Order: sequence, then structure tokens, then C-alpha cells
Amino acid sequence: MKLILTRSVNGLGQPGDVVNVKDGYARNFLLPGGQAIAWSEGGEKQIEGIRRARSAREIRDLDHAREIKASLEKSPITVNAKVGATGSLFGSVTDKDLVQAIKQTTGVDIDRHRLKAPTIKKLGTYSVKASLHAQVAATLSVQVVAGK
Repeated sequence: MKLILTRSVNGLGQPGDVVNVKDGYARNFLLPGGQAIAWSEGGEKQIEGIRRARSAREIRDLDHAREIKASLEKSPITVNAKVGATGSLFGSVTDKDLVQAIKQTTGVDIDRHRLKAPTIKKLGTYSVKASLHAQVAATLSVQVVAGK
């Protein structure tokens, strides 16, 4: 089956790549997980948009990764969350919330799949790791405060 990858899949490819896989792998794993879409001529036009988005988030080289690490680690990231009377959050702070807060604070756009965050369900300060490059990882200080 011919597919267009929408996410990075180990051993298969990067977002925007057109790949041929067995039907069962596509039907049971890639398509339900949102990691790929079925190839079509209309879908072929989406590839350029997927590749542009990937290149905007991509880290070019080791020096670029070190620059991003320095900008991420210099100031704490603040996430405003809706809380109840007991101080626990309504839901939890997700990777998408973290990426949005990072972009607002530092102006750096990071792919959410690069973040390794603990489950955040209470107010406080947390340590989040961001894998920027094979040799560079940043440790972010994330403060969750009452807001919204």
C-alpha cells in the first residue's frame, strides 16, 4: 500500500515521505495512529506543505542545536493552567501546551515529539527534557501556575 507519512516513523521515514508498506501494517498501525495518510494525487499536493512545516521545525546542525539549547535554558517556561479549589489541574499539561508556552516565551518552535515531560497534574515547577540533536539535549524549567 502506498502511503504519505505525516509523522516520523522509525525505520520507515520522515513526514512527507511516500512509502510502500504491507497492507496490514498500514491498516492496523500507521493509518489508525495518524502516522500516515493514504496516497492519492490530491494527497501528493499535501506533501509540500508537510515538508515545509518539517523544515521550519527542523534543527539544521550541531551549532544550531546548541544555540537553541542556550535560549531554552536561560529562562523558565511558564504555563498557565486552569485549576480547581484543591490546587489540582483540570486535566493535565500536555506536550502541545508545553510547545505553545515555549514558543511564546522564547520564540523557538520545537516539535512536540522531541519533549520528554513527566505527567503534570499539579501546580509547581517541573523539569522537562528536549532532545534537540543526537548530541544535544536541553533541560527546561517549566513552572505551572494558576491562570486561564
